[in-house]
Amino acid sequence: MEALHSKAKTPDDLGPRASLLRDKHVEYIVNFSKNDTSFEHVVTEHFKMSGVYWSLTALYLLGHLDDLDGENIVSWVLSCQHENGGFCASERNDPHILYTLSAVQILCLYDRLDAIDVDRVAKYVASLQQEDGSFFGDDWGEVDTRFSYCALSCCSLLDRLEALDVQKAVDFVAACMNFDGGFGCIPGNESHAGQVFCCVGALSIAGALDRIDKDLTGWWICERQTPSGGLNGRPEKLQDVCYSWWCLSCLHILDRLEWIDGEGLTRFILFCQDEEGGGISDRPEDLVDVFHTFFGVAGLSLLGHPGLAKIDPTYALPVEVLERMGKL
Repeated sequence: MEALHSKAKTPDDLGPRASLLRDKHVEYIVNFSKNDTSFEHVVTEHFKMSGVYWSLTALYLLGHLDDLDGENIVSWVLSCQHENGGFCASERNDPHILYTLSAVQILCLYDRLDAIDVDRVAKYVASLQQEDGSFFGDDWGEVDTRFSYCALSCCSLLDRLEALDVQKAVDFVAACMNFDGGFGCIPGNESHAGQVFCCVGALSIAGALDRIDKDLTGWWICERQTPSGGLNGRPEKLQDVCYSWWCLSCLHILDRLEWIDGEGLTRFILFCQDEEGGGISDRPEDLVDVFHTFFGVAGLSLLGHPGLAKIDPTYALPVEVLERMGKL
C-alpha cells in the first residue's frame, strides 16, 4: 500500500514540464481545431460546440484567441441554431441546453451576441423549465443540475434572467444538496464535484449562496485533493485534471480557495502536460484532449499562474470578457 501511495505522488523534478508549455498548447489546440478530418474530430462531433468553446477559451487565456478565424467560427455557430432558438452540438444534431450555453459563451468571447435574437434563445431555455424548478436538457426529458446551471448562466449572459422562474430554480438546486455538503444530479443522488460546480455556480448567479453551508461544502471539496496534488470527483476515485476546475472554481466562489494545497495542484497539472505534442491529459502520460487542456489551463488561471488571463469561476469565461459585458 505504501508503494502505491508513493506512486500516486507527483515527482519533485518535473523536467521540461516544470513550466507551462504555452506555445505547444496553442499549437495543439489550433491544429486540432483546423483538422476536421481527424479521427478525434469525427468522434467528438456530438459535442463539438462545447469542444469549440473549450478550445477558444483556452486560447483566450493563453493570449492567442486570434489564432483561429473568429468570423468563420461565429458563422458556424449561427448555422447550428434551430428554429426554436436553441443550439445543437453540430449542424446534424438536435438542440440541447448544454450546447446552447456553449454557443452563447462563444459569442460572448467574440462580442457577437448582437448576431442572435436573445429573446428567442431565452424563450427556448425557459421552455425547458419544469414545475419543480428543474430543467430538461432537451425534448427527451432528462433532468440534471447541469441543466439548471446552463439555464441560469445562459439567461444571465443574455440579460434575460427574468425569463426563468429563478426562485423555483434555486429551490430545486438547494434540494439536491446532500448531508455531506456535496450536490447530486437530482435530489438524493450521490455527491459529485461536477454537480457541485453546477449547483454552486447556479446559486451564485441567482444570488442565493446563502442556501449553502459554505464550510460544509468547502470541506467536501477540499477533501477531493489526493497525495498527487490533483483533485478527484468523488471519494476513492482517481485524480483528474478536469477537477482542477470543477473543485477549484467552487472554492473560489465560496471564498475558501486557501483550503487546498495550490502549489501541489499546480505541479500536478503541469505534470499532465505533453511536452512533445502539447495539450494536457487527465493524468500524467495519458493521451491529451482539448477538454482537459482547457480545464487544466483554467485551473492554473484560478491559481493565479503567471502569463494567463484571469477566468471567472462562475461563468467560466475570461474576466475581461465579463467586464466588457458589464457582468463584473
